[in-house]
Amino acid sequence: MHHHRIRHTPVALTALGFGASVIGNLYRVTPAQDASAAVDAAWDAGIRTFDTAPHYGLGLSERRLGAALRGRPREDYVVSSKAGRLLVPNEHPRGIDDQGFVVRDDLRRQWDFSRDGVLRSLDETLRRTGLDRLDVVYLHDPDDHWPQAADEAMPTLAELRDQGVIGAIGAGMNQSAMLARFLRETAADVVMLAGRYTLLDQSALDDVLPAAADLGKSVVAVGVFNSGLLSRDRPAEGMKYDYQDAPAELVARARAIADVCEQHGTTLPAAAIAFPFTHPAVVNVTLGMRTAEQVVRNVELHARRIPDGLWDELRAQGLIRPDVPVGSHGGRDARCR
Repeated sequence: MHHHRIRHTPVALTALGFGASVIGNLYRVTPAQDASAAVDAAWDAGIRTFDTAPHYGLGLSERRLGAALRGRPREDYVVSSKAGRLLVPNEHPRGIDDQGFVVRDDLRRQWDFSRDGVLRSLDETLRRTGLDRLDVVYLHDPDDHWPQAADEAMPTLAELRDQGVIGAIGAGMNQSAMLARFLRETAADVVMLAGRYTLLDQSALDDVLPAAADLGKSVVAVGVFNSGLLSRDRPAEGMKYDYQDAPAELVARARAIADVCEQHGTTLPAAAIAFPFTHPAVVNVTLGMRTAEQVVRNVELHARRIPDGLWDELRAQGLIRPDVPVGSHGGRDARCR
């Protein structure tokens, strides 16, 4: 598994990362043994980059990931987590969390991008994971909290990074415009870009990707299947796009891309994983993986060689933007650089 360094930091990420949101019981229960087996399978496949957050399962993801990594050499892997949502007692529980995770709602999330909130969040993450440090910390979905996130939270993270407590800092969001602001206007080293540089959405070419390239900063791509529409060889009606039922025109476009993939000897999900690496600022693709079987499948898809001719044909047919930068950083195998 290739490693790519977050530029100007000591942190090197494996090209493929393990996203631990789903082992926090995202959408449905994941048995503890399945969660542990998924992490074990990722490790066996050479994945050494793991991403979690307090938001995921109200701390369940962090606890499970920490337990699964326990006993492994700490210098051999990278863990990222997030700050911005504190977990506090829920005075009015209804039984089950209402934000997509099948867990008890004895806790609730409380937005807090203050200095004290960030420090408290990191302390609690270390306690839940049992780790002695975090390698990367992102501000989590600060869409409605720019002033406090930029003026309080990011300087706090920068102080910890400069002290050597954290290796790299940034922000993670489902939009790209504010991520570009974080790169241009704050001390962020890296951003986690969800769903905005995929085979179906290249809007990040308008803001965050040029910012990263101009400043020599890095991008981690997540949500590369756009909530599922790009996850199968042949997209079907009723599949999800950005957490909602996919519009018919997007299903048709995904099928057209799948046809071109087949003509070039590959599949739609393999191309979806490889596509973000067409941009030189992208250093990692992280995928949510619930079971060992999903890990094996995703690693196999990542290992497939994707010819540059695929991207050329998709551009020629107007299925991806003409300014998608495919060049020497991708070569015949867009995974490796």
